[in-house]
Amino acid sequence: MDINDLYDHNYVPYSKKATAAVVRSKSGKWFPGVRIENISYPLSISATQNALFYCLSEGHKPVELFTNEINMSMIPSWEKEFGFTANSLDSNELQNITFENPVLDSNINKMKQLKQLLDMAVVGESDFPVSAIVETEQGYFTGVNIECTSWNMGLCAERVAIAKALTFGSQKLISLEIHTRKGEFSSPCGACRQVIIEHLPKKQIHLHHADDSESIHFSEDLLPHSFSSSSLSNR
Repeated sequence: MDINDLYDHNYVPYSKKATAAVVRSKSGKWFPGVRIENISYPLSISATQNALFYCLSEGHKPVELFTNEINMSMIPSWEKEFGFTANSLDSNELQNITFENPVLDSNINKMKQLKQLLDMAVVGESDFPVSAIVETEQGYFTGVNIECTSWNMGLCAERVAIAKALTFGSQKLISLEIHTRKGEFSSPCGACRQVIIEHLPKKQIHLHHADDSESIHFSEDLLPHSFSSSSLSNR
């Protein structure tokens, strides 16, 4: 996958406006992001947030962001908190960069992986790490929750994993696994449920609880009567 592929991997059925972003880490690795929209518009994930949180979820320190969403009001806050600099994205100048494919093969021990991922979560605010693994036709993509001091600018593990899978061109999201080491019951928040139901309709969601028990639910059961409308002007 190269930088031009990112525009084809956007999920923009509502705005039809594809965007892209890439982050360079301190170690020299590159992390891409694409725009992931949701029918509940405020839950859309920008390409910038996608790339930045992908980098952070892999345990890397972002040092430079390139995005064609440079006028986003949230970027200065993220710059200050995570210590990177933001620049305009010029696809021609970044033609030679390569992205490491984060997909994990089907032989992984999912429970072991979920527990290891908890240590990657950025949870300075809540101290409540969450990990997620989404199964796709390519393999497995992982995510952890990334928190910011401005709480509304963070992102949950489930959405980090889903965004990562879509960024790398996954066409079929099959199931989702979620784990926490604290709390009585591992369960996605309402915002994540709205996103899950759009990308994993009628799919199984596996909830792995702190006591090592598991419950399995269908996405529609987690959010009955989820928002959907054929009346949107740009639907």
